[in-house]
Amino acid sequence: MLPIGDDNSLVQRTGIVTWALVIANVLVFVLELTQGRGLDRFLTTWGAIPAEITSGQDLYTLVTSMFLHGGYGHIIGNMLFLKVFGDNVEDVFGHGMFLLFYLVCGLAASAAHVLLNSGSSIPMVGASGAISGVLGAYIIMFRSNRVNVLLGFFVTSVPAWMMIGFWAFQQFVNTWASLAPTAQTGGVAYAAHAGGFLAGALLALILIGLGRVERRV
Repeated sequence: MLPIGDDNSLVQRTGIVTWALVIANVLVFVLELTQGRGLDRFLTTWGAIPAEITSGQDLYTLVTSMFLHGGYGHIIGNMLFLKVFGDNVEDVFGHGMFLLFYLVCGLAASAAHVLLNSGSSIPMVGASGAISGVLGAYIIMFRSNRVNVLLGFFVTSVPAWMMIGFWAFQQFVNTWASLAPTAQTGGVAYAAHAGGFLAGALLALILIGLGRVERRV
């Protein structure tokens, strides 16, 4: 199920940070396209390499890697998810708290990936982990909100808990499967998705418990 929109009737303010993040990611991707033969070196320099992170090197890449992408499909899919779900969560959190939340979820996602792939020399890139955190918060605060999804050639509306729940189930299953010695993940960091989702859901629950935010539907 590919989300293409949701019910924004409860959103009261423009998702300024959500749009800023989308623009920042697109601009960095355009920069990637200008690298030519130097693209691999560019991704290695700014992507998060687990083997280096575990040895305390290039820790800044835990942040820079969130704005890199591995291709058109990667960035289009990520930015679609971010735009559909980000503005709702930003509306509840407020602009500043949402940006901090996004970055923290991204760091949690990277930590999960590094923990399960500590010896890997392959750079991790993408906003998927941070966006997974947004989905985690969304399912807590907007679980009954309607999401328009594309199923083949048809568009239908389903509750958020169904669409995001199905997506999350896939991430956890694939994370478990990726632990097998001969597993092939096609370069997808499923552990980052699962880690980011759990971080986002947990942070949302904590903030609700503290009375800082509230569920909408």
